[in-house]
Amino acid sequence: MAISGRHALVAAALALGLSACSAQYDLHGYAPSEEDLQQIVPGIDTRSTVEDVIGVPSASGVLNESGFYYIETQMRSFAWRAPEVVDREILAITFDNAGVVDNITRYGLEDGNVVPLTRRITRTSDGELSFIRRLFGNIGGISLSQFTDQ
Repeated sequence: MAISGRHALVAAALALGLSACSAQYDLHGYAPSEEDLQQIVPGIDTRSTVEDVIGVPSASGVLNESGFYYIETQMRSFAWRAPEVVDREILAITFDNAGVVDNITRYGLEDGNVVPLTRRITRTSDGELSFIRRLFGNIGGISLSQFTDQ
């Protein structure tokens, strides 16, 4: 009886150890299914009907509210390694100026491009004078004699 109890304990420890080494998958975001998209008709449906049928988007276009973007990402975590993106799907629904659906496009991880970020610097008309330099620039330039009647 004691030997079978040890075997059960060893088997349970092995099962626990092996399950700890299996990959964990997490799903973030939401991309509508093809069945849901069949209900949206380009040229007829509007922003509000899209929201009613498939829900509020993950993001929307910055320029004139040009589109809705639904983003779904599958991540894999394995043991001590950093999580990695296994799959990503982006559904882009664009609208015309009247707010009517213009196009529906689906992008996958294989369609992704690296987008270089640029640093935008706003140049001022006063040259290279910093705020602190302008603030303290007049110290010593004003004398008391300018304020007294002489």
